[in-house]
Amino acid sequence: MDRNIKIAGFTGSLRKDSYNKSALRAAVDLLPEDASLEIVDISALPFFNEDVERVGLPPEVRQFKNSLKKCDAILIATPEYNYSLPPVLKNALDWASRGEELPLYSKPLAIMSASPGMFGGARVQYHLRQVCVTLNLIPVSKPEVFIMKAADKFDENGNLTDEYTKKAIKKLLLSLVDFTRVLKNK
Repeated sequence: MDRNIKIAGFTGSLRKDSYNKSALRAAVDLLPEDASLEIVDISALPFFNEDVERVGLPPEVRQFKNSLKKCDAILIATPEYNYSLPPVLKNALDWASRGEELPLYSKPLAIMSASPGMFGGARVQYHLRQVCVTLNLIPVSKPEVFIMKAADKFDENGNLTDEYTKKAIKKLLLSLVDFTRVLKNK
């Protein structure tokens, strides 16, 4: 039996120097030994369109859904746009929630967010948790990782330098792996 927990991670930011992309890359180095993280690029996903869906899934969507299908758990690092989800993240979740194959269904999810502001993306996390209800994603409740004043936490190359934030992400990943293992063993 494979004891390694496979996590698919993606971000709600398209920005090249995104703090959330940097946080996701940092997570690769902070994983428990018995876990792996594949960072999935959602930037090429077309806008969801039911007419396109009827004709057949675009290759980018099939590839995205396949990456989600192969994993045991999900990690999302997302910025907050106007107190809510960025359109690119909502679009990816919409594509994943359609059709006969539902690769997010009953999967554990960890959420983290980074923001240059004081709230660290707290509002987007709560909104994303609401969306999880209809997707039947199961969010890890604790710990919550809000990377506030993100410009002070990453260097000019996007490397996470803040030890407190590293510890918080490490705890979140451990919680995700432990929770995933519990669900897999039911």
